Amino acid sequence: MKTLTAIIFAILFIVSEQQILSAEDSQPPNPQKESLQFRDRISQHGITWAFNGKVPVGRFVNGDYYVVGEATVNSVSPKPENGRNGSVLNLPTYPGKSGFDARVRQGRYDPGLRASLPVHMKPGDSLISTISVERMEELPAPLRPSDKAISPVRTAAVLTCLAKAVPPDAFRPSHCDREQKIFLARNLHRELLLRLAVVEGGLEQGPWKITPEDWADRFQRPWLDVCFFNFDAPIEYMPNYGREIGRSVGVASLALLLDFPKERKERLLTNFVQYGIDLWGIVRAGHRGWPALGGHGSGRKWPIIFAGMMLGDADMQSPNKKYPKLRFGEDMQTMYGQGWTGAKVIYAGHAGKDGRIDKTGWGAYEHLHPSKWVNETGEGYRRCCTSIAWVGQALAARLMKAEKIWGHDAFFDYVDRWMAEDDTQAVEIIKKTRGWDYSAKWARQGQAWDPFVNNMWKKYR
Repeated sequence: MKTLTAIIFAILFIVSEQQILSAEDSQPPNPQKESLQFRDRISQHGITWAFNGKVPVGRFVNGDYYVVGEATVNSVSPKPENGRNGSVLNLPTYPGKSGFDARVRQGRYDPGLRASLPVHMKPGDSLISTISVERMEELPAPLRPSDKAISPVRTAAVLTCLAKAVPPDAFRPSHCDREQKIFLARNLHRELLLRLAVVEGGLEQGPWKITPEDWADRFQRPWLDVCFFNFDAPIEYMPNYGREIGRSVGVASLALLLDFPKERKERLLTNFVQYGIDLWGIVRAGHRGWPALGGHGSGRKWPIIFAGMMLGDADMQSPNKKYPKLRFGEDMQTMYGQGWTGAKVIYAGHAGKDGRIDKTGWGAYEHLHPSKWVNETGEGYRRCCTSIAWVGQALAARLMKAEKIWGHDAFFDYVDRWMAEDDTQAVEIIKKTRGWDYSAKWARQGQAWDPFVNNMWKKYR
């Protein structure tokens, strides 16, 4: 009997132990043990935050740091002084002011936004610190090296304060998201990424070539996108004009759809999705969006939709359903209507179809013959700074079958028109009736700004 009892006990012990092990195996790794260190200072992107003692520190999947529980930042290096190298705690979303550098253009610097040391952080907080340029316009504008960058901010880094540690594959919550919604990289729908063959010479992008590594680097550091006109964009890596943001998101997302090994695409995927999460957090915090104004409002909708698709977040992938008043330049500047060239979809003007009361000729105009146009603003910006930068993101969205969740068919039909319509006769009529010459190669329809996008369009559209 004793022997039988012992056998039964042993069996029960083994079964119980297996159940416990199975339960433990089904749980995610303990982030407290795996991802936290106690540090009195941390450095990223040339910026160092020093605390008033050792605090628990972790890292998000993109490499950005967070602290757990309350923490006090005693000093930041480079030292904030003389209106430079500024930090902002909990970046507000209204689009007119900046607290990073006193040299921000058009009186947009607000010293009241600047964080004063020491900075006490509690869960829910986000601290953005920056390094300023030595001289204004000392760096070339990203993706537009013939221009000088106008922002006084060189680079930026984000420090987040959480209530508890998160798994190592957690994305950083948006720097404007006080609720700190956490997304996990394990949940990315990587199966949505195509593996398209690249056409001969298809990776050429002006003086450089398209690689996942290069574009991962471009999106590695945080893109600051609250101050309209990008007057405080970190111009060592972030474009300071919406046209180039539109170009960037088009090229990056198309690169993710190419037949590179998945391990080569992972860092770009992570960083590009992080940009979409950041933009979505700005929207959720009450931002109005990026409305039409020449090329300034382009390029923000697609990263949000892309991130929403990859994360399976229904609200994020259809931002205008969640926030019907949210504005994006691409949607405001494209509309259905009878155009003077015979087109059924037209450019809606510099600031959208309704224009602006204080600006003549900023509304819809393509329904009129050029002889009736008020000024050159609409057509000039249609050719230089909007249409030519939309092609990549429109193609990427089509390839991922995202037209319906985008929710504005006129954008896709307009891009098709831009790429397919022969404008030779139209250019001649405009020159004859108004004297405006759009015959230069850069101003013609049928092309994207970037050779890589042109080659991809020819191959896949």
